[in-house]
Amino acid sequence: MKRKIIYMLLLAGMTQSACQKDFLNTKPTDTYANGSLWKSASDAQAALNGCYAGWEGDYNLLYMDAASDNSFSQWYWDNYQHIGNGTASASDNNTQNRWDYKTIQRVNWFMENIDQTKMDDALKLRFKSEARFLRAYQYFTMTQLYGDVPLVTKTLTTDEAAKLTRTSVTAVRQFVYDELKDIAPNLPVSYTGSDVGRITQGAALSLKARMELYDKKYADCITDCKTIMGLGYQLYPSYQDLFRINYENNSEVILDVQYKANDVPNGDIGIMPSSGFGGWASLSPTQALVDAYEMSNGKTIDDPTSGYDENEPYKNRDPRLTASVVCPGQKYEGVFYNSIEAGSADYYNGNNNSPTGYIEKKFTAFLSDYPDMWNTGLNMIVIRYAEVLLTYAEAQIESGVMDGTVYDAIDAVRVRAGMPKVDRTVYSSLDKLRTLVRRERRVELALEGLRWYDVKRWQIGDDVRVGPVYGTRLGTVDKTTGALSLTGNHVLVEQRLFNPKRDYLWPVPQKEIDLNKNLSQNPGY
Repeated sequence: MKRKIIYMLLLAGMTQSACQKDFLNTKPTDTYANGSLWKSASDAQAALNGCYAGWEGDYNLLYMDAASDNSFSQWYWDNYQHIGNGTASASDNNTQNRWDYKTIQRVNWFMENIDQTKMDDALKLRFKSEARFLRAYQYFTMTQLYGDVPLVTKTLTTDEAAKLTRTSVTAVRQFVYDELKDIAPNLPVSYTGSDVGRITQGAALSLKARMELYDKKYADCITDCKTIMGLGYQLYPSYQDLFRINYENNSEVILDVQYKANDVPNGDIGIMPSSGFGGWASLSPTQALVDAYEMSNGKTIDDPTSGYDENEPYKNRDPRLTASVVCPGQKYEGVFYNSIEAGSADYYNGNNNSPTGYIEKKFTAFLSDYPDMWNTGLNMIVIRYAEVLLTYAEAQIESGVMDGTVYDAIDAVRVRAGMPKVDRTVYSSLDKLRTLVRRERRVELALEGLRWYDVKRWQIGDDVRVGPVYGTRLGTVDKTTGALSLTGNHVLVEQRLFNPKRDYLWPVPQKEIDLNKNLSQNPGY
């Protein structure tokens, strides 16, 4: 078969309970004939729930920063190391896996059948809008990664699928814009009870604003951001707790992937801690990311007046650093983390330990939050309000505006994190504000899967994705106080390559080209 078209109904159970994640409490089944499905609103909702299955995932979101200068994926079988170091091929698993039409085909099938269901018209319109968002999100993501992709809006026969050609990125993205604009008014601002986690108006507008920022449609982006800013979202008071399972579905979350332990688990939390904490240290923050965080006084570490001490490099830093990354000498899980001293459980070159000497903390601030860190219900945030504020600020800056609303948006993000407001006497030009907002995006959204897209749209790969990747310096950690004694140079992790004519896009999967000779390959692969 040249292309496997998904016709599975993926029905979600027909019963409801009080749990907020009920619509995930589903098990796919193909025991229902299509003709007997669409009898009631509950049938339609079950089919829609199937469209949500796998629309985005923790693996993609967690690993994507390893394709950038923020992180290093040490295990080649995780299939992000090659993407990060510039040696990816059309046969690599993850370059193949993200070329994914399963959700699109489910939505196409849903849209072709729901009209036969006798149900409330307003609810039917909402269901359609949710499904169309899921399809639009897939096309947005694939155009970012691959450029031109086939635009398919109906279910296909095997023969039809085998004749597909790539649609221009411009046409596909216009389709996404049109879909998001059309569906946003039909979606609620928020949900309650078992519907929490479904697609909202804010999610549609936020994805549209993100795409407008990426496409340099700044006026439209600003308009959408202003609308989102009036929908009632708020920055969560604690940056660290924002990402904890105890505080999920909070006021900052606009769009996330919902998980439920045992039924639809997030099984990748254990990849972040190192072996001393029972994990695999699959993803390692880089020295470049650590260095991007300012001092707590708002000055960068390369400013000679900042107070930065290379022998005490983690002291007096932006609190988001130690909320996102566990650094040597930092108290974590009751002990002072030691990746820099030979013989320690978490020594950087040990098995299942971080090659950079840093481990991710953003989603594992307290491992006690998880009875089993390989089977958790932690939702993964896809879009949150802080991103919208920084998107608004950047769009204004790129439009030549540097008024009080720009500073206010950046200040809100910084102050929530425990940082001082922007020094307006220092950041008093568009160029300086541009540098600031780009740094803010990097540290505020670090390890959330967005850095690769920023590097691409800013076209800075030649500066940040080539050459050596470094980790911490070695030395000793006092077991009682955590005091550091650092010596020598930073550890060298790997050498990276970057070809600007090739590496701003991923290769079209070779298996797809083998099945369909009408599909062309991206340059350089």
